[in-house]
Amino acid sequence: MLPFRRLSDRRANITVETVVVEGDGVAEALLRYAAESGVRSLVLGSASASFRWFHKVLSIPDVATAVLKSTQNSCNVYVVCKRRVIVKLAGHPQATSMYRVLKMSLLYPLFYLPAMPSFLLLLVLMFNAHYVSVHSSFEESSTSLNIHSMSHKEFEETQRSLLFDNFTDAESCSMSCSQARGSHSTSSNASRSSGSRELVHMGSVGAKTTGRDVKQSYGSHSTLKEVPYAASSSSDECQSIDEVEKLRRELKETLVMYDKACEDLVHAKKKIQVLSTECSEEAKKVEHALHTEETLKQKAADEKAKHLEAIKEVEQAKWSFTREAYSKHKAEMVGSMMSLDKEKIVDAILSNTRSCRRYSKHEIELATDNFSEARKIGEGGYGNVYRCTLDHIEVAVKVIQQDSTDKTDEFLREVEILSKLHHPNLVLLIGFCPEMGCLVYEYMENGSLEDQLLNNKKRQPLHWFLRFRIIFEVSCGLAFLHGRKPEPIVHRDLKPANILLDKNYVAKIGDAGFAKLISDLVPDCQTEYTDTIVAGTLYYMDPEYQQTGTVRPKSDLFGLGVIILQLLTGKRPHGLIVSVENAVKKGLLFHVLDMSQTDWPLAEAEMLAKLGLQCTALKCRDRPDLDSEVLPKLEEILRRISCKADMRNPKPCAPAHFICPITKEVMDDPYVVADGHTYEHYAIEAWLRKYRTSPLTRRKLPNLSIIPNHSLRAAIQQWKNSSRAEAWNGQ
Repeated sequence: MLPFRRLSDRRANITVETVVVEGDGVAEALLRYAAESGVRSLVLGSASASFRWFHKVLSIPDVATAVLKSTQNSCNVYVVCKRRVIVKLAGHPQATSMYRVLKMSLLYPLFYLPAMPSFLLLLVLMFNAHYVSVHSSFEESSTSLNIHSMSHKEFEETQRSLLFDNFTDAESCSMSCSQARGSHSTSSNASRSSGSRELVHMGSVGAKTTGRDVKQSYGSHSTLKEVPYAASSSSDECQSIDEVEKLRRELKETLVMYDKACEDLVHAKKKIQVLSTECSEEAKKVEHALHTEETLKQKAADEKAKHLEAIKEVEQAKWSFTREAYSKHKAEMVGSMMSLDKEKIVDAILSNTRSCRRYSKHEIELATDNFSEARKIGEGGYGNVYRCTLDHIEVAVKVIQQDSTDKTDEFLREVEILSKLHHPNLVLLIGFCPEMGCLVYEYMENGSLEDQLLNNKKRQPLHWFLRFRIIFEVSCGLAFLHGRKPEPIVHRDLKPANILLDKNYVAKIGDAGFAKLISDLVPDCQTEYTDTIVAGTLYYMDPEYQQTGTVRPKSDLFGLGVIILQLLTGKRPHGLIVSVENAVKKGLLFHVLDMSQTDWPLAEAEMLAKLGLQCTALKCRDRPDLDSEVLPKLEEILRRISCKADMRNPKPCAPAHFICPITKEVMDDPYVVADGHTYEHYAIEAWLRKYRTSPLTRRKLPNLSIIPNHSLRAAIQQWKNSSRAEAWNGQ
């Protein structure tokens, strides 16, 4: 209502009132009031989409629809619905074709004018109804009015002519419509070529065409020209024309304002476009600056990380350098301490006994022809062995490979141990060379027991009597090591390769590099010595020591038992224990005995085999004691076989170790001297009264004490008895 009130304020002769009408329905009340008050034109607005949906749900027609469908036709009804105007003229009968729908494309610019309210359109339609009056015959035919496309300029001229021409001049109105028709025909041809847009459409609602010719329809401008001018001559109509004239002038002014507003709008739009372009450019610049900033920040972070990493690497390098320097200093200190320890050991060896001589590097190289391959007689895990002559004595030089600290320690350990050991069944250490890591032993003409058993040098197989005697001699040497005071010595690597034979086949234990000095204060059931690195040879190593690292004197008995079985069978140690055990259980021992000997004493061989199996028990506590069980049993076996020995093989001569080095005769009362050799009692006493050196090595003895050799005396006595019995049987 506000637009109508503002319009009425401008004109003094127009009064706007607000009337409240009562009734059962809005449409009914409005129509009743219009009929009673003599209203000629009723303008309504269609309901909004939300209200139409609401009325549709409730099945109730809205006000505009109800008014249009009403049977009362006392006034003209105009319903505005978006860009359409539905017209119901007064005085016409109700029919489905009575409504006229005018699509408002003709007045399209008015809807985009901010300063022009839409109600002016209604006024224009109301006061220009004379130009679009509907002929009664045309209404009944239900044909539609179509105004074809025209250009925007022609559209404005036609619009203004319709709005502002003098309504009293019918002829000028007809001419205006004719010009509009001519403009329409011209623009129609132009629209076909340039594709101008359709501006105005007018058609009927809810009715079908009757098929009449298009020329008779309201779709052409000629029809507008032929419409009779129905100007009223009454005073009311003149007054209305004056009012319309005033409104036309106001509309003209409004259109001028509209044109100016359009120009301002175009300029504003251009400015907005420029500002939008500038804004987008500025946004791009800002985005680029932000991206550059992020890139620089990332580079700075990377540089910082690299800097921190470099600092960390420098710190690690400093720490590594410090640690290496400390390790180097510590290694130097350890090396110096080890050197001092070695010097102390060497000095102790040289100070304790003079029987072990220290040779120079030049003497060793000269004797071995600079370690010539022609003088090499063997290779071992600890170095090569060379045969040479030193001090007019045939010796074997063993060169220890000093490529590690362990081998150097073994060298010093062997020197320390062997320099203190003197026994007929231990290899004699004559001297050493610490500069080259050489040990000088007495030379053993018949090599090792392994060479004899495996016949590596194509020699005559050992006689069974020598085999019994060799195992007895090895047991005597082992008992000497275990019975050493104050601490026993465990060999840990007792095997045929470490048992050497001299020219008379006397067995001597060598290679004491693995020997350990352990305390004998702890019983066998407890750990006596635990080594982190298990040393020894497979098949000869104590299983308990191999699993736990625990070493005891009985650990050597396992290797002794395997050697016993090898002497009986002449086979390698792999699977030998099980084979002999099964043969003994089945009473078929002769099937596994060495076939190179055909006259084995089976009873004594079985006794020796059972003793060997006892020594190879898996646990130390199940093995026999060396002094109280093994040696007495071996002496008994040796005594029994002495009566059965064939004196033709070997030759009926006394063994070399039975002969005194001084008297060159078989000893009756053998004694061991500090040089490790055995002499006749009366002969060595006479020698020591005159000299303080060894009868064999000619070196000064560390002491003049002598010890009786009971085991050798028993063997000599047994040999003499067997010799007498043989001589008696021969007679």
